[in-house]
Amino acid sequence: RSLVVVHFWAPWAPQCAQMNEVMAALAKEHTQVTFVKLEAEAVPEVSEKYGISSVPTFLFFKNSQKVDRLDGAHAPELTKKVQRYMSSSPVSAGSNDSAKEDLNVRLKKLINAAPCMLFMKGSPKEPRCGFSKQMVEILNKHGISFSSFDIFSDEEVRQGLKTYSNWPTYPQLYVAGELIGGLDIIKELEASGELDTVCPKAQKLEDRLKILINKAPVMLFMKGSKQMAKCGFSKQIIEIINSTGVDYETFDILEDEEVRQGLKTYSNWPTYPQLYVKGELVGGLDIVKELRESGELLPILKGEN
Repeated sequence: RSLVVVHFWAPWAPQCAQMNEVMAALAKEHTQVTFVKLEAEAVPEVSEKYGISSVPTFLFFKNSQKVDRLDGAHAPELTKKVQRYMSSSPVSAGSNDSAKEDLNVRLKKLINAAPCMLFMKGSPKEPRCGFSKQMVEILNKHGISFSSFDIFSDEEVRQGLKTYSNWPTYPQLYVAGELIGGLDIIKELEASGELDTVCPKAQKLEDRLKILINKAPVMLFMKGSKQMAKCGFSKQIIEIINSTGVDYETFDILEDEEVRQGLKTYSNWPTYPQLYVKGELVGGLDIVKELRESGELLPILKGEN
């Protein structure tokens, strides 16, 4: 069929159940559209391939090509996207304008996702063109802190950003939401010594992790937040800590890939969630469960043990 909508969901997330109901209603209304549910944690290879880091997430495929995605429980937006992509009739000018406006809003959000954003082919670890590779090497050489977006992962962004920024090639580097330019411009800035003043310097990762770990007496590094856990393990550990009545802060490792990977090495603990008290690692969910059963958890959280 021409349009397939795939819902990456999790049974522990109430917002997913709500969106499943919305999907069921849409399926009745649009019988020519195929709706599929995939339990994200049960198919990790597929989730990783499509960059699924939270639930619910919806992917839209038309004629076997991924054309769009929607992150989060947004019923009106899901309905709007289904209606847009299932329409085989010529799109009116008004709809075109609306779609263009939606894309521009998305592009602006991406450009401002970090103080320094690099739109490139591939990722910093695996650049997929020579120009992107050179750009990453220059930024790393100067200790510049940047986030990146793989334009191969989203054809809409790849084409739309050229028009939005009036810059026809990649890579493209943005600082504070403003386009700096491509590889040639960055080389010129490097040669003139201006690059270090234009781009934000990276704080050493180890120093940053120490600051984060000591941000509060009890710190939990997890997927999601206190209000909305984004994996079953994180949900369980929050419920346990909440039951103690002890104050704590959380850090969403899905929002920061550098912290997510770096903390595993720093703490020599390969999985999440991770619980810290006064800057010291307590452990993950299994350790916290054992401490609760032995009666040691509350004294440890209070810093008495």
